[in-house]
Amino acid sequence: MTLDDIDAANNLVELFLKRADEKGDAPFLGRKENGQWVTQSWREVADLVCLLAENLRGLGLESGDRVAIVSENRPEWCISDLAIMAAGCITVPTYITNTERDHAHILDNSGARAVIVSTEKLLGPLHGAIHSTGIVEHVIGIEDLHRQQSGSFGYHGWDAVTSGDAAAAHKAVDERMAAIGRDTTACIIYTSGTGGAPRGVLQHHGSILCNIAGAAEILIEDFGIQDERFLSFLPLSHAYEHTGGQYLPISVGAEIFYAEGLEKLASNIEETRPTIMVVVPRLFEVLRTRIMKQVEKQGKLANFLMDRALTISEKSVGGKKRRRDAPMDAVIERTLRPKIRQRFGGRMKAMVSGGAPLNPDVGNFFEAMGLTMLQGYGQTEAGPVISCNRPRAGLKMDTVGPPMRGVEVSIAEDGEILVRGELVMHGYWQNKAETERTIQDGWLHTGDIGHLDEAGRIVITDRKKDMIVNDKGDNVAPQKIEGMLTLQPEIAQAMVSGDKRPYIVGLIVPDAEWALEWARANDEKFDMTALQDLPAFKSAVRAAIDRVNKDLSVIEKVRQFAFADEAFTIENEEMTPSMKIRRHKIRDRYQERIDGLYRS
Repeated sequence: MTLDDIDAANNLVELFLKRADEKGDAPFLGRKENGQWVTQSWREVADLVCLLAENLRGLGLESGDRVAIVSENRPEWCISDLAIMAAGCITVPTYITNTERDHAHILDNSGARAVIVSTEKLLGPLHGAIHSTGIVEHVIGIEDLHRQQSGSFGYHGWDAVTSGDAAAAHKAVDERMAAIGRDTTACIIYTSGTGGAPRGVLQHHGSILCNIAGAAEILIEDFGIQDERFLSFLPLSHAYEHTGGQYLPISVGAEIFYAEGLEKLASNIEETRPTIMVVVPRLFEVLRTRIMKQVEKQGKLANFLMDRALTISEKSVGGKKRRRDAPMDAVIERTLRPKIRQRFGGRMKAMVSGGAPLNPDVGNFFEAMGLTMLQGYGQTEAGPVISCNRPRAGLKMDTVGPPMRGVEVSIAEDGEILVRGELVMHGYWQNKAETERTIQDGWLHTGDIGHLDEAGRIVITDRKKDMIVNDKGDNVAPQKIEGMLTLQPEIAQAMVSGDKRPYIVGLIVPDAEWALEWARANDEKFDMTALQDLPAFKSAVRAAIDRVNKDLSVIEKVRQFAFADEAFTIENEEMTPSMKIRRHKIRDRYQERIDGLYRS
């Protein structure tokens, strides 16, 4: 496997069809049906892509038209995405957690003429948005939608739009793709919006191709390519999974299996035995907590080995362990690590963290347990991957690695990270002012603050717009503090505040499992609201915050805290679908409570 054909590809569909010709009847897309994992071959998927593309054209869709996808991760998502592009149209991915208002904004802003939706349940909030905007002409159901012709738009079943002459469809797609170059818009991905309304990022074929070439280089040079399998879990509507979990595996001829959901993710990993996974930091934090609890229950020896493994990892330099630690490391390699690796299927080459900052302690934990953790960095406006740690360059968990192949990085005078290259978006859809503010002289202004270390690796301090500036003018990075707080067993989630204030305060969501154990140990009824009123419970959480404060500077210490009424979730709009907290939403809800912390 070389990078030549990725570099030579004019568009994503051309690259996919080349891989499909090479792989033929080899398995490509896998899903679980009736308790069994089943797959579709590369050849079968290529036929479906071309047939759907020609049927979309048959509905009257033209080159440049937008087509939205509202679906959970499944093989039809990948088929639909490729088919939309193969029809010469532009994909508009949307989150399945979107409300009717969210859908209406995206449909209205993108001007989507058609929507592919997977289930009757997901059609619910979408249906009202379709009616209110009056733009959509066609709704295609992956599953039976139990609906007939309705008003100004029509319903079409999956079987109907994937039927026809496959050979003729392939020929038509090949002819159409010959005219589509790397500068052509592939998709409009709406940012999940930690701030205001989502903006449509214009990602062109070259942006994603540049990204996957850089990522493929890391796989080829650092791990080697052989029978790779990805487990797709993060929403495909997010740029990180769209590029890293779909087009990267396509580029290297890998299989893609689709997880059944968070509650079944652990068992899915063991069953499918993936070699690569792309995951957000929050999930790693959850997995770390679970592993530590499982090891704790195994007795003193297991706990001793885990502690020694962590110490050895902490003392290593650039991924190289001290010679004196070799005997103990060998013991851990024969005893503890094989059991941990087996929980991840036993074939895992690397887990790639992105979408938000990874706490170095979490990365070091997985490295200590014998699992290679690569932290990447990027944003939707850059395809989205800008940099990634590489084993051969020496893993350093407090960095996000060197810029990837084809990516140029510069640091502005105020510390903002600037990015240039083919990966940079062409702009925001129908938002010239914001485009001109974000891209200046060809440089993407990321809004992130950081610097390059002595080895050329990017070190991120914080988001420029999230930076807390206290009343004395000191800059405080909230994500660093929040990451340290959520590593404490007592704390599930946290948001700190202190802009234009004399000190930092925190809003805390206690960990439910810890709270249950505390209630039992203290002979109290497990009621989270009632527990938070108990001075002893609050003192226990205060002790966790104090542990964190010991490792913080004076201006970073959390002086006061209050409890949130409930967890920050996607449903209450206090987290994005990529598991980042929406600070403005949380502040709006709890502003009075936060203000009260400065009066107590």
